[in-house]
Amino acid sequence: MATIHFIGICGTAMATLAAMLKARGHDIQGSDHAMYPPMSDFLLKENIRVFGSYDAAQITSGIDIVIVGNAISRGNPELETVLDRKIRYMSLPEAVREHFLWQSRSIVLAGTHGKTTTTALTGWLLTDAGRDPSVLVGGIALNFGGSYRIGSGRDFVIEGDEYDSAFFDKSAKFLKYLPDIAVIGNLEYDHADIYPDMDALRTAFRRFLSLVPRHGRVIIGADSPEAVALAAAARTPVETFGIDNPNADWRASGIVSADGHVRFDVWKGSEPYGVFSSPLYGRHNVRNALASIAAGNAAGLSAVDMQRGLERFSGVRRRLERRGVVRDVSVYDDFAHHPTAILETLRAVRASFPDRRIWAVFEPRSATSCRRIFQQDFARAFAESAADEVIIAAVFRTGLSDADRLQVDELVDDINRAGVHARELADVPAIVATIAAEARAGDLVILMSNGGFDGIHDKLLEALKRA
Repeated sequence: MATIHFIGICGTAMATLAAMLKARGHDIQGSDHAMYPPMSDFLLKENIRVFGSYDAAQITSGIDIVIVGNAISRGNPELETVLDRKIRYMSLPEAVREHFLWQSRSIVLAGTHGKTTTTALTGWLLTDAGRDPSVLVGGIALNFGGSYRIGSGRDFVIEGDEYDSAFFDKSAKFLKYLPDIAVIGNLEYDHADIYPDMDALRTAFRRFLSLVPRHGRVIIGADSPEAVALAAAARTPVETFGIDNPNADWRASGIVSADGHVRFDVWKGSEPYGVFSSPLYGRHNVRNALASIAAGNAAGLSAVDMQRGLERFSGVRRRLERRGVVRDVSVYDDFAHHPTAILETLRAVRASFPDRRIWAVFEPRSATSCRRIFQQDFARAFAESAADEVIIAAVFRTGLSDADRLQVDELVDDINRAGVHARELADVPAIVATIAAEARAGDLVILMSNGGFDGIHDKLLEALKRA
């Protein structure tokens, strides 16, 4: 077995691949400059050796392969040593393909929103039905107790990330994943640091669909016009799914929230397929479930298999995950960072808790959310979200010009003009102090960021205890 070194191991996908390769018997180690939960805890649990800094001395003669994360660039001391010594290196998606996918049926779940949840759910439906799949998901899937599962079955379920592969390969990760069943749930503009415009993003997704073999299956979200427009790139049968589009091949109707579950009827064409119950809030999660049901059907699962599996699905960490309740104030962690995801998440909370006061706390952190490109979209999302209190933190990324950077003061003004109370609080201590002082019994606090948000979740829970 090989000794494999990861440069930039603490990203979710990198840490997960490291654990999967370790489970295959390889000797795994890695380095990174920042460690924070949940992936730091995950790596510790997996007994993977991690160096807390980058150092050329860590690239030893015993290393067989180096896997380079897509956040690593020239100038990194370990990368420079790898290049100088001509040690074999590859990107994360190349490593996944080479070690796992050539002998598998690849079920690849892609799209701007919902792909992590849909991947975890699809993997769980196959697992619960006894198919023993392998699964690689960009989050902590609670049913698996981690971000991966290694099975002995034919299927490999993987999250199809459109982000770039590495500094030496700017093509999308999912172009390496050999899709046999390809799902695109939706498509909106994102990743402004990688894709200069929407047409560049469309091109990546069209190339992805062009890789599906003739015997495969393409499944498209019918409620997303951009996704539907991609169907022409497929050279294999296409199915669609949706709620709002009456022409979708897979449809959900009769959606009702009750007793902590969402129940809905599923139709396949004009025929009733079954009544399903999901523990996940919101119409967007009904769409995610539909995508998984369509993918499961393509993989040979029955309606009964999937009805049972969906009821037993536990969700994914950081997808509206309740972190704690203090003084009857519930604190949730959510990965939402795109305007559409923010709006759908908050609407789902409102639909499930119509009489509660909702705090929406947002940290602009991703490469796109820090930019002005979504200035008006963020204002519209918070204005239409039915949140009662909105707090916007400072833009996380420095180095952007005023012309390019999201203007938080303007965003707050626009939200207030729409009739929703909004404030700008620059740092976590100020946010924690404000909520701890003003929160009352029954409030729901939704903390939204695609990063660690400086540990605000635990800090708020502690402050609420002291208040």
